[in-house]
Amino acid sequence: MNDILFLITIFDLVFFVPAMYFVCNHTMHMFQLNYYRYSEQFRWFRKNNWKYLGQTTVAVMMLIIILIPWSPFVKAGLLIPMFLLACIVSRPKKSKKPLVRTGRVKRMDVTIAVIIALIIFIPIKLFGNGRESYIYFTFAIAYLLSPLLVLLANFINKPVELMINRYYINDAKRILKASPELTIVGITGSYGKTSMKYFLTTLLRSKFNTLMTPASFNTPMGIVKTVRMELKPTDEIFVCEMGAKWNGDIKELCDLVHPKHGIITSVGPQHLESMGSLDNIKKTKFALADSLPEDGMLFLNGNDENIAEYISKKNYSPIKYGLADSENEAEGLDYYASEISSGSRGTTFVVTAPNGEKEKFSTRLIGKHNVLNIVGAVAFCNKIGIPLCELRGQIRKLEAVPHRLELTNRNGVTIIDDAYNSNPSGTKAALDALSLFDGYKILVTPGMVELGEKQDELNEEFGKNAASIIDYAVLVGFSGAEPIKKGLLNEGFPENKIFVAGSINEALKHVNMIGSEGLEKVILLENDLPDNY
Repeated sequence: MNDILFLITIFDLVFFVPAMYFVCNHTMHMFQLNYYRYSEQFRWFRKNNWKYLGQTTVAVMMLIIILIPWSPFVKAGLLIPMFLLACIVSRPKKSKKPLVRTGRVKRMDVTIAVIIALIIFIPIKLFGNGRESYIYFTFAIAYLLSPLLVLLANFINKPVELMINRYYINDAKRILKASPELTIVGITGSYGKTSMKYFLTTLLRSKFNTLMTPASFNTPMGIVKTVRMELKPTDEIFVCEMGAKWNGDIKELCDLVHPKHGIITSVGPQHLESMGSLDNIKKTKFALADSLPEDGMLFLNGNDENIAEYISKKNYSPIKYGLADSENEAEGLDYYASEISSGSRGTTFVVTAPNGEKEKFSTRLIGKHNVLNIVGAVAFCNKIGIPLCELRGQIRKLEAVPHRLELTNRNGVTIIDDAYNSNPSGTKAALDALSLFDGYKILVTPGMVELGEKQDELNEEFGKNAASIIDYAVLVGFSGAEPIKKGLLNEGFPENKIFVAGSINEALKHVNMIGSEGLEKVILLENDLPDNY
């Protein structure tokens, strides 16, 4: 390769390398959101292959330039603007939840850099003078297939990652084993587990040194990180949220932390796409109950029909909590809330204990869904010796969990932020909360996901339920919006009060332009999908 041609090739590489980096960075982001699972990533590729249309088009244009029998100088020169275009097409876009550069991601970055270096230098070494087209062909194919480099890097690194994870897991187990006096409480459920975790921890901290898994640290490595980085010798209770997206996830977490007590907040059709069936979801969640020791306590949501159906066939002795408006509804419940009075400023309710003791509570939180989780937290605290009357102050202090029926007011507009990943029961709870408010009610939502074959049916039901409560609907994402729109229209909701936006930003801009007929706007943000959707 002569000097001039070599120089032009260097200019090609100046744009080739960042173009490869941009594509790999985006794919890495999606891979992280897909839990580093090949099956999830390939499913995402199938659903979102249109997102790579620009990259594919540029790669095809490169190949056409390379295959036309032009001189190497012409080809190399024409490829410079092509790789520049590749950089523009593949440039990073703003994301809701940016890629977290964990140790694993950094190690994959190194592996990807090595692979790209080999892609550059091996063809140059092999082909050299007279066969430059082979070099450019390799570059174009590498750019076209660059999303697969992330998966290749993960495959190469897998033995190292397994070794590192094993070390961290064993270290967390060692720490927990060295804390025999620590009481571990496992919390799981299709919905409500994060709220239950926050509420229970707030109540327990009035009497005990209590650690909880932060944010959504409900995976094996999230829990391991919490134990290794935050658990102190003085901690008396560890409230551990346990998430599940695949069959067997809860058992894996129980084998890690060995909870003494467990709380199952709900069982519903969430993650149907990955778990396959409602029966699989039930079995996965109840792995928590099956892991408890003989002296452990199991707390169950007594209002949940799926839980009731499952335990009717099992030999559990749970403590049930729930909501009850009458004595008939209270039958079978050990702890229940009654006399519930909700408004936009908060909620009051009365909790009845198994011994007949009653206590009236008030909270700034809205919605029966929150009351249900509070009752579960009260039940646990009471069972370990905290009198009901001593919980009044702590319950008044409870704050909304971020993005879970979180109430804010911006420039005179009331916003109910329920943006965390939604489910059928969660949407009903959110609509119930919205119904408590006076004003012009606006629903902003992309609908529910990960519901498998029932996704369209359940989103249509969501639309039907919303029709009698809302005044205006702003739906996000054209495919996800259709079943909700269908449900709204089937209930007689006016079509001119429905707007379909292509993105959440477009949706929020439209909300600002909606006339509220002289009433205060009340906006429900229901489910803000992560970037991989």
